[in-house]
Amino acid sequence: MVDFSGADLSHALLATADQVEVREGGAGLGALYEEAAVLYANCNAREAEALLEAAVGDPGVAAGEGLWMMLLDLYQLTGQRERFESRVLDYATRFERSPPPWVNLASTAPRRKSEVVPLINLGGSLSAAAETQFQQLTLIGQRSGALRIDMKRLKSVDDTGCRMLLDLVRQFALDRVKLLLLNAGQLATLLEKQIESGRAEGRERWLALLEALQHAGDEQRFEDVALEYAITFEESPPSWENKAAAVAVAVASSAGEERESDGGAVLEGELTSANSDSIRNLVALASDSKAIEVECGQLRRLDFVSAGMLFNVLASLQTQGKTVSLRNVNA
Repeated sequence: MVDFSGADLSHALLATADQVEVREGGAGLGALYEEAAVLYANCNAREAEALLEAAVGDPGVAAGEGLWMMLLDLYQLTGQRERFESRVLDYATRFERSPPPWVNLASTAPRRKSEVVPLINLGGSLSAAAETQFQQLTLIGQRSGALRIDMKRLKSVDDTGCRMLLDLVRQFALDRVKLLLLNAGQLATLLEKQIESGRAEGRERWLALLEALQHAGDEQRFEDVALEYAITFEESPPSWENKAAAVAVAVASSAGEERESDGGAVLEGELTSANSDSIRNLVALASDSKAIEVECGQLRRLDFVSAGMLFNVLASLQTQGKTVSLRNVNA
């Protein structure tokens, strides 16, 4: 199902057995609510503001709390603090509750694409079952120019999974896409139990282990395994490259910027048809989880094309038995 939390909405998307259904919610919203939302989605913030101000100021219109929240949100999204403060007292008097605090969402500068390194949590089994996910990883990395894969929740790995990982490494090298394996020591631990010096089989497992050790920054263990590899397969092993340094830089630079957590993601800024990768990424983020939380506190605008894309993604995840929660959605 799809759950909206932390917002007073007139509609909620509820996943049924075969579709995502829109149901009527709060009072005093209806056509006015929808018209204001459409105007704002189409970048007509002034028209939306005029419509909402007329509605809350007209004694003949039964403006519910949802319309008031939309107007207050709009003031924050457009940086109009004086107008916001002139309305919050009326809001508090009318609904007998504390008004929302002022937050200048207009000052939230969008992050440059070059600063955003998508993070994917890879868990469960690294095997043929993850083929679809790896196809998504390839597309995400090629679009963004870099990709972080966290392996701390990885439970098992087989030859096919190693082959897919190595293919991804080679493809990204050809495309000049930076690949950062976080917590690669988990993968190395799993693979170390599956290799045997002098037994020339499972070559992909050996190479995947060497790749993991580079990302883990374990040079001594890498050299030991590389020597065993050379003896076992009678060929030169890959050369040492300290990829852990790049991982450390990426982790430090992204701290506080990205709020993904286990089973979580973030939608922020203004999402249009030209920059909807974060919506597409939800499929990969939810690949190994039954539930995913999406933080929307810094989501300023969602245009019609992106809204349609989000609807399709939510419907697709629902058919897979996934639960999606959209947190802190503005009115």
